[in-house]
Amino acid sequence: MTFEPSARGPATLQGESLWLVFQGASVLVSEDDHSFPVLRDVAWLGLEELSRHYLGSLDGKAAFAVAAAQASQAPSGFRFEDLRRLLGHADDRLFSLAGRAFQILEWERNHRFCGRCGSPTVPHADGERSRLCPACGFSSYPRINPCVIVAVTRGEEILLARAQRFNRPMFSTLAGFVEAGESVEETLHREVLEEVGVRVRNLRYFGSQSWPFPGNLMLGFHADYAGGELVLQEDEIAEAGFFHFSRLPVIPPRGSIAHALIQAFVASCQGR
Repeated sequence: MTFEPSARGPATLQGESLWLVFQGASVLVSEDDHSFPVLRDVAWLGLEELSRHYLGSLDGKAAFAVAAAQASQAPSGFRFEDLRRLLGHADDRLFSLAGRAFQILEWERNHRFCGRCGSPTVPHADGERSRLCPACGFSSYPRINPCVIVAVTRGEEILLARAQRFNRPMFSTLAGFVEAGESVEETLHREVLEEVGVRVRNLRYFGSQSWPFPGNLMLGFHADYAGGELVLQEDEIAEAGFFHFSRLPVIPPRGSIAHALIQAFVASCQGR
């Protein structure tokens, strides 16, 4: 799939478009295969449309994010599904596009009023992705939160933790937000030490992933264990430990960078 992002929609629509219709954090999908509606006009769905944003072109089809009223009922053959539940079920590229749509709609909803003077904002007149305050001239753009996520390894073992917020026994790699004034490397060292009390070395960048919960850019790393005993940050971490690559607990699903980090470590061990 080839996606070409743009904030400027076509003057006229030709053929069918992809519609990512959200009701809060839930997106409209087919009851048969979790696919998103592909239609000439979203009005066919009969939903009360609150706002619409052009996202760009996916394989030649225009793609739109649409916010639907909470009172709207899903049409026959469709249902509103929590976006997070689609992870591992929807195609990875489509999930990523849905995440982009959700973040843009949330940005619009959270910036209806100016953060500087409190006046109502309006879409920027030149078509760029921003909201302008007519009163003081302040512009608001969609923002992301940089985060680090790291797979800490010790030989054939990987450090995994279960967060207090997880409502099921799933273990993942450690992660945390970059604070003001920090480099990504400083964040990684600080977060690992804060959450589990150990030190790391030999940081290797792995890759990144846009993560729409709520609007993060996950920067993935591998790192080697450098010392220290596990001491958990109890308000964040319920349990943690080093697991052999052949005996892993339940881990995050396919489509998440945490899953990719863990599987890359497993593959490296199996290839030795």
